[in-house]
Amino acid sequence: MSTAVDRQPPTDDERRMLRDAVRGLLEHGWPASGYDEAVGDPARLAAVWSALVEHGFAALGTDEGDGGLSEVVVVLEELGRAACLAPLLPAVVIGLLLEPRRLDDPAIAALLQDVRAGRSVPALAFGDDGSGPIRLDGYVDRGTISGEIGFVESAEIATHLAILVDDEPSLVVVRLDAPGVTVEPTRAMGASGVSRVVLVGAPAQVIDIYPAEITAIRQVSRLGLAARSYGGTARTFELLLDYVKERRQFGRPIGSFQAIQHKLVNNLIALEGSQLLIEHAARVHDEEGPHWKFYATAAFATASASLRQVALENQHAFGAIGYAEEHEAPRHFKRIHVDLLRHGGVRAARAELAAFYLDGDCAAVPEIDLGPSGNAFRDEVRAWLRTTWIPQRREEFYRRPYKQREYDDRFARELGETGWIGLAWPKEFGGQARTPLERVAFLETMESFEAPKGTAPVAAPMLMKHGTAEQQQRYLPDILNGRVNYGICYSEPGSGSDLASLRTRAVRDGDDWVISGQKIWTTTYIGDYLLVAARTDPDPALRQAGLSLFIVPSDAPGINMRPSTTMYDGSFANIFFDDVRVPHSALVGKPNEGWKVIVSALGTERGFYGGHITMQLAHVFELVCDHLGKRGARPDLGRDPVVRDLIGSTAAQLEVGRRLMVRCAEMAESGVTPPHEAAMSKVFSSELMERFGEATLDVLGLEATLSQGSAGAMLRGRLEQRLRHSLMWVISLGTNEIQRNLIAKKGLGLPG
Repeated sequence: MSTAVDRQPPTDDERRMLRDAVRGLLEHGWPASGYDEAVGDPARLAAVWSALVEHGFAALGTDEGDGGLSEVVVVLEELGRAACLAPLLPAVVIGLLLEPRRLDDPAIAALLQDVRAGRSVPALAFGDDGSGPIRLDGYVDRGTISGEIGFVESAEIATHLAILVDDEPSLVVVRLDAPGVTVEPTRAMGASGVSRVVLVGAPAQVIDIYPAEITAIRQVSRLGLAARSYGGTARTFELLLDYVKERRQFGRPIGSFQAIQHKLVNNLIALEGSQLLIEHAARVHDEEGPHWKFYATAAFATASASLRQVALENQHAFGAIGYAEEHEAPRHFKRIHVDLLRHGGVRAARAELAAFYLDGDCAAVPEIDLGPSGNAFRDEVRAWLRTTWIPQRREEFYRRPYKQREYDDRFARELGETGWIGLAWPKEFGGQARTPLERVAFLETMESFEAPKGTAPVAAPMLMKHGTAEQQQRYLPDILNGRVNYGICYSEPGSGSDLASLRTRAVRDGDDWVISGQKIWTTTYIGDYLLVAARTDPDPALRQAGLSLFIVPSDAPGINMRPSTTMYDGSFANIFFDDVRVPHSALVGKPNEGWKVIVSALGTERGFYGGHITMQLAHVFELVCDHLGKRGARPDLGRDPVVRDLIGSTAAQLEVGRRLMVRCAEMAESGVTPPHEAAMSKVFSSELMERFGEATLDVLGLEATLSQGSAGAMLRGRLEQRLRHSLMWVISLGTNEIQRNLIAKKGLGLPG
């Protein structure tokens, strides 16, 4: 199968220009306002296809076209947005299959040229769409074909039907005006646009192809269908956003209701995850990278499940107005269901993903391409860990109770010797100024080696941005060298996510501040220092004002710690501050401006928080797949269809989490990650961690509940412990409900 080589993926500006061009073309020839008339008029569809051909879109995806699969999916998204069944995907498939053969066969060359010139209009059918038996009578260049083929798109304007046959791998081309061919329009999901084609001894051109070509072209088709479905679903979502901002009930816009906001945030995350996977798979295809078929399958599996759910939720939010046929929403709802059931739908895609992980010799998640520097740094960190965090040492470490594994002083100092604790720090502070993608490489590799934490992720950026020169000189070198750790003292009994309501007070007394109050849920209370948020203005004009932040030695007089064991076998402390005195030099930033200091530091960390969860999940997922695979301890379970569907579903969702993570890193490379983007990554990954934890218990049963130290504990009890620990990810750094509120406001522009 031909692929476009040495082609750079389109930039965001190029993608936007292409999108605008196609959208303008469709608004002229296939406008939403005239859809009812257009959809029943084959001449209108033929005119749209002629316009697309004239712009060169029929040759996209091959070396002859001005663009690869990355451009194809953009055009298909726009066709989906317009609910237009112009036959771009058949043209792309035919081009990819026939391009390598055109020099050896004049008939193939002529057909290909006619399609690209618009003289021939293609329709396409696969033998795996449940369309009924296809029988070839003779396997010569001019054989005949008999059978019934269902769900053929655009047959009303097509001149040729191309059929991919699996049994005897071949591409069969039939003229639709030939004797023995009958085209019968049908309705599917209550919509027109597909036909049943009956062939009785119809003359056919039979082109032999390789089985691998059918496998590859099926992934191209899946990717195209996912892209078109995304376009239609995203269009409905756009209309819904406008609607909820205008529609009023109980005296205010329904978009201000939290129930509606959270529904729309879930839809946004599903839409963005699908689009990111579609774009990634197309880009890897165009670059001839490894695993592009895996990524295409993951994109289709994700779209097949999530976009249909979004379509349902869109209809729910529209209410009765969305039931009317003159509304746009129903046409998209109908179309995506037909598209996403092709090629066996979500079930077949998940089965293929499960086979990738369970039927091979290695259950490893495919490596993310992090660019030359990111990939090289990953290799560097991996080599260091192989000599430093050796298996014997790792086994000794993991025999400790969990609460003694949350931090390791020795490893932190060794890590400090590499300078990697400061890998993202500016060089002026002794850092390495590495890119966000290199940071992803570091965190990913550390997680895969199950190495302990060795950083102070919040304290360092806080000091670099808001600390005085004296504070930077005093505190940053020890952090960089791995000699100190910091606990975070923000939450209180009456103020968890609502940080502005905290009541711990700090009162100025000469050159000192005196801190009094209580903090809870401090996990790193064993650290050398505590970052303590306190109220320094008891009556501020704004709730967020009047807060200040202090660096307090954890052994300062007046501190009373009451440790408690967490439900995940870790520990935290309730900390009481009884007139704890610190010098004015302990204040970070200006008095009463602690909110700004805290929020900026948390924003820095939140950009990678979802990614950190995703990488933990990826490692646990690998362990489970290895356990269930053909060489694992429970291959019998790995052969169970229900288990395989679970593995396939998680594999697809894991790719969404990884794409959200990479997007945050890429945004950070070009500036700052918007807070709602980081929040989407955190919400999706933390909830996926919970779902997977619950699912593994369903699969593995009571044996998987045995905890560390118990006889027969599966994978050292890590599965059940991870489930207990996953609850923290959903709550930490702002509960997911708070994160959804942020996404609704910042990402969707919904009213508060």
